[in-house]
Amino acid sequence: MNIQPEGDVTLVNLPTYFEVQFPDGGYGPDEVDRPDPATLLGYTVEIRPRLKSVTYHLGERTIGPTTDLGGPHPTGSIIQTYTAPGQQQVRVDIVYSGQFRVGGSGWIDIPGDVTLQGTPTTLTIREAESRLYTS
Repeated sequence: MNIQPEGDVTLVNLPTYFEVQFPDGGYGPDEVDRPDPATLLGYTVEIRPRLKSVTYHLGERTIGPTTDLGGPHPTGSIIQTYTAPGQQQVRVDIVYSGQFRVGGSGWIDIPGDVTLQGTPTTLTIREAESRLYTS
């Protein structure tokens, strides 16, 4: 999960943007894994994870399940504006399904889903105070 403003710190009344980002290693939704046919008795097998849903736990509220991956400022769609200073535990949980095919056939759904609970991140919400001075 990417949070903006960066650094896991935001301000009271400042919109905070959340975005799901998939790691470079492994396979993200709709990326196809093609295992070595020699290990599968010579058959060409393709496997792909499918994103079923994302649930954002943002401390004060939960958004989802949805398929919205959010985004960065200013175009992201998963936004939380915190109203008090403090700390919030935030995380994103993802539910995957999957499909496979053999020898270029049509995709076949793999029964069941897999839920991956995200690692909680402590988001610090600070309050900024402005002052007017006369010289």
